[in-house]
Amino acid sequence: MKKYAKLILMLGLAGTMLTGCQKKAADTEATVTATPTPTEEVVVEETPTPEVMAAEEPTPTEDPIPEGQVVSYLTGEYVPEEIGRRRPVAVMLNNVKAACPQAGIANAGVVYEAPVEGGITRLMGVFEDYDNLEKIGSVRSCRDYYIFYASGFNAIYTHYGQSAYALPILDLPEVNNLSGLAGYGDQVFYRTTDRKSPHNAYTSFEGIQKGIEINGYSQEYAEDFVPGYAFCAVDDDIELPGTVDASVVKPGYFLNEPWFEYNPEDKLYYRFQYGEPHIDQLTGEQIAFKNIILQYSSWRNYDEHGYLNIDVDEPNVGKYIVNGKAIDITWKKHTPWGATYYYDTNGNQITLDTGKTFVCIVQDTYADRVEILGSDSAADTSTEGTSEEQAAAEEAAASETEY
Repeated sequence: MKKYAKLILMLGLAGTMLTGCQKKAADTEATVTATPTPTEEVVVEETPTPEVMAAEEPTPTEDPIPEGQVVSYLTGEYVPEEIGRRRPVAVMLNNVKAACPQAGIANAGVVYEAPVEGGITRLMGVFEDYDNLEKIGSVRSCRDYYIFYASGFNAIYTHYGQSAYALPILDLPEVNNLSGLAGYGDQVFYRTTDRKSPHNAYTSFEGIQKGIEINGYSQEYAEDFVPGYAFCAVDDDIELPGTVDASVVKPGYFLNEPWFEYNPEDKLYYRFQYGEPHIDQLTGEQIAFKNIILQYSSWRNYDEHGYLNIDVDEPNVGKYIVNGKAIDITWKKHTPWGATYYYDTNGNQITLDTGKTFVCIVQDTYADRVEILGSDSAADTSTEGTSEEQAAAEEAAASETEY
């Protein structure tokens, strides 16, 4: 992971986005399906990069922004200013079957999923609107690459424990984090009795605020913060070029075998895993997202124990999926602690639709496991499960040493 590489020279951002915006309307039916294939070596051409400057209000829509509200950096939606201009928190969420369903995940504006050791995945929810949450979690331990995903949103990183490879990064001055293993941990986190440790650690709005106060962290965005996402107007829809239908999306993770199903009525992608709908424990409802990004990443093992070293600043390729369509993209970080930017095949930054985004980090050597299917060719999404493998992975996760 080239986390301490020389900062990349900043250039001007190309002016025109290939992804088009149009006023809200019914989707156009697509008929072509596609499944990505891995390549032995990915060559990503240099793309124009945005000039680094202090954070500014996103470009307003044709209609004036309602009084007292701003455009969210996370979703592009109108939100109260006290929420939309407060630094978000990024919370590590347990995702083994014994820890599901998660509590509060529906409030996250952006959710990351990435593999960790043993074939399991871990989630990270990026929250700006969490004031009403008395239960968020269960919270699990840090992996080093997640710190950099969180930093792209200028988020306060919240976790319960960490791998040895994350320790030196968490100690850097660029990182504001809340740890369950710190001396103040019991003021930020609490444990429930309905699940066995380590799957029963939770936090809350009150706990997070207490941790921020104890550590003296600012809740204002950094002066040099530059949002990574560009959104269309609130009342517009994104219309992707091409005809690649994306009714079912399978990122190819091994044990939880998740997938997303597109609902053309509300134009959202509903998430499933472990053979059933992915539910928020607090609402009892299935979580859904407007945008899906598949971010292919190079990787290697740190050691024989399976800890992964996933590249966060080595440019690569991916997919952007919205409103029943998919396009090829590339991605790139321009500074180690800054946002990840996504570009179309012409080198222009993509425009996201307003709403929540789910980012799947895909190990590039497993790109052939990804499936993007049209409605006519969507495979059976049911799964028999791999109970023995899941049990072994969860046992490993339960016995994980949290430093």
